[in-house]
Amino acid sequence: MTTRKSIFITGGGSGIGRAIALKFGSEGWFVGLGDIDEAGMAETQGLLNNGFNYAHTFDVRDRAAWDHALKSFEMAAGGRIDVVANNAGIPLGGSLSENSQEEIDRCLDINLRGAIYGAQASQPFLEKTAPGSCLLTTSSAAGLYGSPGASVYSATKFGVRALTESLDSEWAESGIKARTIMPSFIETPLLDHNPNARENNSIRQRVRDAGLEITPVGDVAEAAWAAVHGDRIHTTVGKTAKKLAFALRWFPGAVRKQMHGRQGALGR
Repeated sequence: MTTRKSIFITGGGSGIGRAIALKFGSEGWFVGLGDIDEAGMAETQGLLNNGFNYAHTFDVRDRAAWDHALKSFEMAAGGRIDVVANNAGIPLGGSLSENSQEEIDRCLDINLRGAIYGAQASQPFLEKTAPGSCLLTTSSAAGLYGSPGASVYSATKFGVRALTESLDSEWAESGIKARTIMPSFIETPLLDHNPNARENNSIRQRVRDAGLEITPVGDVAEAAWAAVHGDRIHTTVGKTAKKLAFALRWFPGAVRKQMHGRQGALGR
């Protein structure tokens, strides 16, 4: 087994996944990318300058494809996987009545089912490099408190949070860490998507209209590094997420009143 540490990142073709790849690559790690976006992964690979990287095209909704992706990456990385970044995800906004069955199923399948499959498939690989290996899953500020106008998305991110807390205990004896990062509104291409098929305004416009800040994607990468190497189960990223976590601890009633008056934008 090689001594060079490695990380496999889903959603590595853009956004948060790309930023995590660049951060860990700059620290000398072997970086694996998983995505359905081959062109995006090629762009990420072009930005990695250490030469130690690998890309694998697959869909996180396919359980068998997870096994194949991780086995292939382990071989490419010299026989070890230290971190799996369960990052692939999609936005879905608008009121529940506006969301189609297709949109709901796709959000649930990618954001939650894909994360669960990733956790299950990762366990035997992470056991080999434990203690200290880590499953890092991207949750959201919407996993702290359900965001109005994003009920399905919030449900998936609460699910990711619950999955991580369960695995933190379930895997403790084997020495595998389970961690989340919980970003608020991050500067990624997802902000330029519409919340749902019926909505004309982009997520970015909703965030601006709500008077909320957009956090540089590099901040998420730094948080991912800290999460993998630290003891905190959940790491919030961005002013909105940090303020929300603080308010929920000390002023939960005020948060509820504030949410009643907000047509929420997505927290990712």
